[in-house]
Amino acid sequence: MFEPSDTPRVYGLAPGLDFPRALVEGLRARHAGQPPEALARVTLIVNTRRMARRIRDLFDQGPPCLLPRISLVTDLGEMWDLAHVPDPVPRLRRRLELVQLISRLLDSQPDLAPRSAIFHLADSLAGLVDEMHGEGVAPQVIEDLDVSDQSGHWARIKAFLGIVRHYFEADPENPDVETRQRMVIERLADLWAEAPPQAPIIVAGSTGSRGATQVLMQAVARLPQGAVVLPGFDFDAPAHVWDALGDAMTSEDHPQYRFVKFAEGAGISAHDVRPWSDGTPPSPARNALMSLALRPAPVTDQWLRDGPALQGIENAMADVTLIEAPSTRAEALAIAMRLRQAAEDGQTAALITPDRTLSRQVTAALDRWHILPDDSAGQPLHLSPPGRFLRHVADLSRQTLSAEALLTLLKHPLTHQGGLRGDHLRLTRELELHLRRHGPPYPTAESLRAWAGAKSDALIPEWVTWLCDCFTDQAQPDDMPLDTRVAAHVALAERIAQGCRGDGAGTLWQKEAGQDARKAVDGLLAEAGAAGALNATDYASLFHSILANEEVRTPTEPHPHILIWGTLEARVQGADLLILAGLNEGSWPEAPAPDPWLNRSLRHRAGLLLPERRIGLSAHDFQQAVAAKEVWLTRAVRSDDAETVVSRWLNRVQNLLAGLPDQGGVAALGAMRDRGQAWLDQVAALETPVEAPRAARPAPAPPVAARPDHLSVTEIKRLIRDPYAIYARHVLRLRPLDPLMKVPDALLRGTVLHEVLERFVKAVRDDPGKATRDVLLSMADEVLMRDVPWAEARTLWLARLERVADWFIESEQGRRSIAEPYDFEVRGRAAIAELGFVLSAKADRLDLDAQGRLCIYDYKTGAPPSAKEQRSFDKQLLLEAAMTERGAFAELGPVPVRCAVFIGLGSPPKEVPARLDEEPAEQVWSEFTELIAAYSVPGKGYVARRAPHSAAERGDYDQLARFGEWDVTDPPDETGVGQ
Repeated sequence: MFEPSDTPRVYGLAPGLDFPRALVEGLRARHAGQPPEALARVTLIVNTRRMARRIRDLFDQGPPCLLPRISLVTDLGEMWDLAHVPDPVPRLRRRLELVQLISRLLDSQPDLAPRSAIFHLADSLAGLVDEMHGEGVAPQVIEDLDVSDQSGHWARIKAFLGIVRHYFEADPENPDVETRQRMVIERLADLWAEAPPQAPIIVAGSTGSRGATQVLMQAVARLPQGAVVLPGFDFDAPAHVWDALGDAMTSEDHPQYRFVKFAEGAGISAHDVRPWSDGTPPSPARNALMSLALRPAPVTDQWLRDGPALQGIENAMADVTLIEAPSTRAEALAIAMRLRQAAEDGQTAALITPDRTLSRQVTAALDRWHILPDDSAGQPLHLSPPGRFLRHVADLSRQTLSAEALLTLLKHPLTHQGGLRGDHLRLTRELELHLRRHGPPYPTAESLRAWAGAKSDALIPEWVTWLCDCFTDQAQPDDMPLDTRVAAHVALAERIAQGCRGDGAGTLWQKEAGQDARKAVDGLLAEAGAAGALNATDYASLFHSILANEEVRTPTEPHPHILIWGTLEARVQGADLLILAGLNEGSWPEAPAPDPWLNRSLRHRAGLLLPERRIGLSAHDFQQAVAAKEVWLTRAVRSDDAETVVSRWLNRVQNLLAGLPDQGGVAALGAMRDRGQAWLDQVAALETPVEAPRAARPAPAPPVAARPDHLSVTEIKRLIRDPYAIYARHVLRLRPLDPLMKVPDALLRGTVLHEVLERFVKAVRDDPGKATRDVLLSMADEVLMRDVPWAEARTLWLARLERVADWFIESEQGRRSIAEPYDFEVRGRAAIAELGFVLSAKADRLDLDAQGRLCIYDYKTGAPPSAKEQRSFDKQLLLEAAMTERGAFAELGPVPVRCAVFIGLGSPPKEVPARLDEEPAEQVWSEFTELIAAYSVPGKGYVARRAPHSAAERGDYDQLARFGEWDVTDPPDETGVGQ
């Protein structure tokens, strides 16, 4: 197949060429006129299964032939003559072992790192171990590094890295994955050196970025019929550029750096790399432009010398569109609109981005046109239904069961799938309403059984027993062997998925996501013995990270020509249009992950990979993709809350073009932006809201028979200020949904404070000697401990009461000098017989003086209503006084009212009397009767927000009234529409 050569045989394919297609075409051309079995003797070694599948597909397209043997780099250990190489130890086992060792190290030296960092340290340390194995760097190399560090940081690092030595000195029969791969390749290279194979062997598509793979490529290139085919090789780079790429510290982030390192290891120069085929890229001029733009940073001054020699810039960039969107939403919509057009035109279009958030936004935007793209990455397993379900179940062991956690699981689509799912959802709804209205915020078996006891449903006993068995008393926060914890976790998850009736685990382990979740759980269970004991929080974090590292693809039928690829898939496939999206720093390229072990200089001295390695690989992916036939380059100028920084590669391209006005660079850049702006204009048009009729300010007038015939005195203020709220509550019978988890709100604070003061006043009435600050605060502390489970709220409310305690005790003496406490929380009712209306009240406190006159008191934790507010809106005490004189409080009968006072316990505390002298009881009652009579007229509507306290005030029913489409200056709609 190849002519004899004294030097390693290395070929390359230029950026922009469809690598698998060009590879197949080159193979066919070299075997033209040869017997059919000649091609079958060829062994192709590629780096991904996607590459292998694409090559097979291209051969299947014809003409018919015998296929070459296609294998992966990772499959080399499966050859019969390498069967003696032991199987690798699973990565998870090594990670769990490291967790255990790091935990012990931190137990003995707790100042090294916090306990919360165990899993992060284990992950990063496992990555370092893999890298050292793959690059052939022994622990002694790192220990011998000369580091002058007076802070002691390097000594701490060495303490951690001492763990690494164990894995290099361990039994060779149990190698790590990277260690085994290097063993396989080195053994294979030795076998080939002793007996070189005569059949062609080709390594294709790898950049040689990892040490073990580079050893394989060098060994193959030296074989009599061996060859290496490099992807995206820059044939436009001149000799002095290749010479400038020798230093990793300045060139690791260059797209062609790995090829220089490979050539040096193979004993050749970059000039010895020959084209694999005669194929030309879609735009050679664009390749030359990108080659110049991406030159190493230290030599970018060469733009001034070599830039003017570029030719045909406008034609080279004619098929390149630049999108500089104002936001990530606009960027995603522009991409989605272009992909939609590609689908209509029958083009194959691919979105390439490492930003998974952006790709999900594009997928969501495409759903508007019922287009489902073929996403190569799938969905992270921890975000799939089984993944979320299993994580929620794991959280049950971390802390006491809350109502939120309980209902989250009860509503999950995988819960109770063993049978009677509909009944389960019905009971879940009833339980939720009960918990929202009555609590408790942390359900127990006793509270659940008490709720069930009031129900007559036949399924309730069995269902509540299942609830208690699966959800209550599951907290196990202390250390527990990992295998025991995993087994208990799986058993509980299956029981919850099964439900109170049924067999098995419901649908938990079904379909692709369920099967992948089962595989991940089984893998953890198989290796759990290596981790020792973990507490519940550490286990939940470990389980989450294991699922997050897995992905699942659903078997839906995506659009065959609309694709979403990662940067690796872009090397393998071919498309008519490539959209390179998210071209901002931190996204493409991604920022290097911080290394807690070795800084950049130490890595270089030890022979490890630099942090810029991934940036260099991304740069190579960019250089290949931007050379395609039609290309979109997109970025968002602003993210959610800040300006973004343009990707370094796009920035270089823009700067180079802007600096070549005489060669058409400025015009080409302007045309790129103009093409992008045309699409952004379409996005703006798509996003521009269509004028819709605004809702009118509602004033519904229901039939008189449907209107409320009973209100409390506290609701009269609402009837005056926001009549629509009365309509929604009493006519439509809508109630605000209580929060699932009770919060220490103003209502609870008022309830608690009322009880404290009631108990104190009663105690003082029976024993005046108890009128002390200590007695009041002691009672407050007792009530707070019983009724307020939030420590912060208890402390805050007690502190507020402490500030007013002395004032309340002193003012109470004044109240006691006028009248004696008669009763507390007294309910009363007064009727307007001619209107068939009843007004009710509950007086906080009634005091009776020696002349049989009544004093009415109402406690306010906030500011009491002013005299002006009482005259116009807040009629509570005035109405209670009028009711009292009309005999509303049955046990007292009609009695005169001496005073009615608000006792404000805010800051500052004060008493605010109701002006009974200005508004006598008869006048108040007469005005109230007129108000109720007005709402007995058929045409009278309940106006929304008739007189709000302030513009910022929000009501429970504002959304129902569509407030915001109208304001308080709009006239109410009294036409009867929507009544």
